[in-house]
Amino acid sequence: MLEHNPDTVKIVLKNLPLTSIHDYAEQAALAALAAGEQGKFWPFHDELFDSKELNDKVIESIAKKLGLDLEQFKKDMDSEKVKKQLNTDINDANKADVGGTPTLFVNGRQVKNRGLQPIQEMIDQELQRIQRGK
Repeated sequence: MLEHNPDTVKIVLKNLPLTSIHDYAEQAALAALAAGEQGKFWPFHDELFDSKELNDKVIESIAKKLGLDLEQFKKDMDSEKVKKQLNTDINDANKADVGGTPTLFVNGRQVKNRGLQPIQEMIDQELQRIQRGK
């Protein structure tokens, strides 16, 4: 989608750790946000999702692999700023009636059909709607 719409599509990720399904979901979300404080959110995110297991050792191993300042990383994971960001994401998900992940939206409209063509059609519709509104 980004390659086809480089000037019109922006990806926004909101964390919704499903702690009832995975004990380390909240820790993983905090870790990715803490990595983001050092400019490594997406690489950390990708490593988390590629990992076959999730625990404190794995989180620290990813941080080391990405060359993060581990002392700062650990401080950021426990910081009020990062915790507040995670809580904001969770509240945003609740307001949007998101109950599971991943959930996709195009300009506030929830994607029901996740095929590339239907998503592109939604993007095109939203762009046309915005153009008509100008």
